[in-house]
Amino acid sequence: MGYANNHLATIVTGAFALVLTGIWAPMVDYAPNLNFIFIMAVSITWFMVLICWLSQKSADYTTNHSHTHETHQKKSLSSTQTVQVEIPKQVSLLEIKQVQDQLSGELNGLKSSVELKDSEIERLNQEILNLKTLVQIESLKAELANLKILSSKRK
Repeated sequence: MGYANNHLATIVTGAFALVLTGIWAPMVDYAPNLNFIFIMAVSITWFMVLICWLSQKSADYTTNHSHTHETHQKKSLSSTQTVQVEIPKQVSLLEIKQVQDQLSGELNGLKSSVELKDSEIERLNQEILNLKTLVQIESLKAELANLKILSSKRK
């Protein structure tokens, strides 16, 4: 933790408020304007002391609360999960070759499925273009029919 358990801002603001209160107390009867200024300054600084103290308490609570929650979670995970892995000291060249061949086969399978999907996407894009063209042709036919109707009405 920091200086004075991270309450340094509270202490400094409190000291300032205490000094202002000490200066203001003997001057109460002298100047009414100065009295008003000191009333405002003293009340504001004591309010700041209260806010600093509450915010630090809140920060301490959230930090300690989250830390204890993480510790509890880590303890529960470590107690329920124990995995033992045996790592072989040496791997033969034959085993490496077998794993490499297996992974190459899986990679080739993935590549072929991607190529199939790419060709499918290309085919679907072509169908979309064809459908757009058909829609345009149909709209032109409808427009032409409307124009024919209008020209026959004018005659």
